[in-house]
Formats: sequence, C-alpha cells, structure tokens
Amino acid sequence: MLSLTPEAWAAVWLSVKIALLAVPAYALGAVLLCYALQFGLRRPAWLDALVTIPLVFPPVVIGFGLLWLLGRESPLGRALGHIGIDFVFTLPGLWLAAFVAGLPLAVKTLQTALETHPRVWHEVALTLGRGPRNAYLTMHLPIALPALLGGLLLALARGMGEVGISLMLGGNILGRTETLSLAIFNTVTTGDYTQAAALSALLGAFSLLLFVAVRALQTKELAKHDALQPG
Repeated sequence: MLSLTPEAWAAVWLSVKIALLAVPAYALGAVLLCYALQFGLRRPAWLDALVTIPLVFPPVVIGFGLLWLLGRESPLGRALGHIGIDFVFTLPGLWLAAFVAGLPLAVKTLQTALETHPRVWHEVALTLGRGPRNAYLTMHLPIALPALLGGLLLALARGMGEVGISLMLGGNILGRTETLSLAIFNTVTTGDYTQAAALSALLGAFSLLLFVAVRALQTKELAKHDALQPG
C-alpha cells in the first residue's frame, strides 16, 4: 500500500481526471488528422509539420508559446475570457498541455499503420461507390484499429508524464493544478524523497502497464498485416 499524503492523492486524482478527458480528444484528433494527412485532397505538409513539432521542440518552449498565445493579456486570451474559457492556471490548461504533448504519438502511430495499406484498396473502394470518408471510416480504420489503440496508450503515457507544458500553463499550484508528474518534481525539490519514490513507483507502474498493452497491440497489428498480405 502506497503511503501518500492527501496532497499527493489529490495530484493523482487530478491526473486521472485529465487522462479521462484527454483520451477521447486523442482519438478524435488522430482520426481527423490522419484522414487529412493520408486521404485529404492536398495532404498539407504544414499540417504534418505542426503535428510533429511537439515531438521535437522542448516542452517548456511549447508551454511558453501556448502561455503567450492564450495568456489573459493576449488578444486570443481576452477573446476566450469573454466567453468564459481560461487556459491559464486551470484544469483546461492542464488538459491542453496533456493533449498537445500526447496527440503527436496517437497521430503518428495511426498514420504509420495507414501507410502500410496498399493504395489499391482505397482505389477499389472508390470504384465500388464509396466516398473517401466512407472508405476511411469503414475500411481503413477498422483494419488499423490496433494501431489506433496503441497510439492512444502511448499518448496517454506521454500526457500523464508531461511536466514542461503543464508547468507553464498550469502554474503548479498545490492542491489545484499539481498533477502527478508535477508532484514528483515538487517532492524532489523539497527533499521528500520517500514521497517522490512512492509517486514515481505509481507512475512507473502505470507506464509499464501501458507499455505491455502497446506491445500486445503491436503484435496483433503485425499478425493482421501479415494475414492481409497476398500469397
């Protein structure tokens, strides 16, 4: 039994809440973006670059950029504030941090799986009267479902471990915007290594379970891909 303080448990439950809110957004974002990237009329290179940026840019830089863009004194931040939306030092800000950090993994995993589908499948579906969207939703996505689920698990693991963007947008306010990963950072900073070890073990065990699940889905995806190959 982990011996955690009430503040630590609050951070754990906050991370769980963010995860529950982020996973549907990962799924929707991955499905829509992969359609645009793989089957859109123009396949915009700028969109692929935009999706990839969080994988290569330092999280703290991305966090600062979002804070500058959505801050309460920015034009966009003021406009959002007029309709009651605030991303700075709030739960929506933590959700946005997890979403931005994890989404590229969900998109790239699904995109890689879709790229293995022979182009002729799509062309045959079109000649049979299916529209591009219908072919994508009823043929490509069901085949690539294990990859989509694996991407969602990777995105979830990345979002749960996010620190840099969350620190910038959430502000790391104890009992309010302190997530599990930020709680580990804070307990190490204050010298409470026992609490830091307990929180790290909890996050590590969760990540390990996700890793095992991803490996199982990858094995299933490879088996399905081999079965679909001719000969």
